[in-house]
Amino acid sequence: MNLDSYTARLRADLVAAAALGDEQTRATAEALATAAESSARLVLLAALSDLAAEVSTALGDRTVHVSVHGTDAAVDVRPVAEERAEVPPTFEEMTGDISRVTLRLVEQLKSRAEEAAAQSGQSLNSWLSHAVSNTLRDQMRGYGSGSGAKPEPRTDS
Repeated sequence: MNLDSYTARLRADLVAAAALGDEQTRATAEALATAAESSARLVLLAALSDLAAEVSTALGDRTVHVSVHGTDAAVDVRPVAEERAEVPPTFEEMTGDISRVTLRLVEQLKSRAEEAAAQSGQSLNSWLSHAVSNTLRDQMRGYGSGSGAKPEPRTDS
């Protein structure tokens, strides 16, 4: 769904309303219409996202997702089971051997990580484990979508 047709319609309506006024009114309306297009696009996207959330709640067994590519909005309907498959297990749910890692952080970064962990009600260790898990999941999603080659592994430790 291309949003340009909707924002162009809004723009035309504003300019048409100002046509009744003098030259200064028409010029002001044209400038306002141009400025309002980006805002209108964002409002339309917010409305689409809210609608998708409401429809997802009503469907129960499926979820609706809105994605944006430039000025195009796309809607995708997925089964809930697919959604759950994407969620990694929590740290507590993971099984297997646990490896110890020494992580060196600058004090300011460590303090901010501790604050974030406390705000989410987790230990720093659990919070860091979730952060690593989420990042790995996001990376794997990116590789599966044909976004390009995998980055070179970092060698600086």
